[in-house]
Amino acid sequence: QVQLVESGGGLAQPGGSLRLSCLTYGFTFSRYAMTWYRQARGKERELVATISNVGDSTNYAEAVKGRFTISRDNAKSTVYLQMNSLRPEDTAVYYCNADGYCKGSACFRGYRGQGTRVTVSS
Repeated sequence: QVQLVESGGGLAQPGGSLRLSCLTYGFTFSRYAMTWYRQARGKERELVATISNVGDSTNYAEAVKGRFTISRDNAKSTVYLQMNSLRPEDTAVYYCNADGYCKGSACFRGYRGQGTRVTVSS
């Protein structure tokens, strides 16, 4: 059974840090690029950061560049999001996503976790 289990969310003060983890089960983690998304209340979901399946390429939303770092450990089937210099506007539910892909004529669906809430407030 496929599971993506996020953890590490909570309350942080502005300027503080949190580290999110997403432990995965039930699929070949090392074949999937992984993405962190977030959705603030009343807003659309937005991409935060993406990492390639082997971890050699990353991309970030402009709003988090220089503050957030995405990483992964394929031996542990886990992706991380280190969040530094947090701002109130980072408040959202953060989701990890295994990005579906196609290889040749075969396509593989993506998966998403249930999310972890991050609140940045003094």
